[in-house]
Amino acid sequence: MKLGPLVCLLLLCGWTAAPVGAGPGATLGSASKLPIPRFAALRTDQVNFRAGPGFQYPVVWIYQREGLPVEIIGEFDVWRQVRAPDGGVGWVHEATIRGRRSFIVTTQRADLRANPDSNARTVAFLDFGVSGTLISCDGNSDWCKASTGNVNGYLAREDFWGAFLGEIVK
Repeated sequence: MKLGPLVCLLLLCGWTAAPVGAGPGATLGSASKLPIPRFAALRTDQVNFRAGPGFQYPVVWIYQREGLPVEIIGEFDVWRQVRAPDGGVGWVHEATIRGRRSFIVTTQRADLRANPDSNARTVAFLDFGVSGTLISCDGNSDWCKASTGNVNGYLAREDFWGAFLGEIVK
């Protein structure tokens, strides 16, 4: 399976297991005192990514997908610097993101399984770009419990973006 550079950057390029709820090499944010990097999700169907931390900065991207996972990579006051799954980076107001975790499928097709096992029954096939809610991940597991639509199951970490390798999600 061929993985894109973003997947490689996040999952395969030498990062080690992270602290609970945090990305590799996490530090605490100056404003929130929460780990950085960490994942969040877009709160609405239209979020402006700005060139800097303030309304005076120009909009460089507009993301139109509620629930899209974003990686918080920096913060200043009420502004969060985020990276989207496609690599777009910008500053968003903290009110435009939420802490509820989500995922987006990064492979051509991912199997949502009944149990955290590659031999378990497939409950749904998820195509590239399908997103949903990330329910939980064990730190030592290659699987995370996820939900999309009305279907719950387990996704292999290698098939989605929205959790760090080794990260515990509760």
